[in-house]
Amino acid sequence: MGTALVYVLVLAVVAGLVFVLAAAVFGRGEELAPLAPDATPTRLPSREVSGADVRDLRFQQVVRGYRMTEVDWALDRLADEVDRLRLERRELAERSARLEATIEQLRSEEAPGDEQW
Repeated sequence: MGTALVYVLVLAVVAGLVFVLAAAVFGRGEELAPLAPDATPTRLPSREVSGADVRDLRFQQVVRGYRMTEVDWALDRLADEVDRLRLERRELAERSARLEATIEQLRSEEAPGDEQW
């Protein structure tokens, strides 16, 4: 009977030490608050998106790949940025064409005046 009691006490002490060690290593068991249903930890800046921002983009991995809502959000954000850049490029090209036409018009108006020299 005394030997069984010693085994039980040793087992309790070992279990207590394992519990204390596990609590120290893994923390006290707090969990982070869950994300809102539409929220994502995936980050893109609110300003213009650069190539480095896209290269640094990471998604949460789930059993069958990546979280679809995060990928959809990132693709929508990048599509908006591409659309904005294309619009800006088109506006600049039109402005450049107008300026070139104005320069050509001014040169053609100056051409008759060059004969006086």
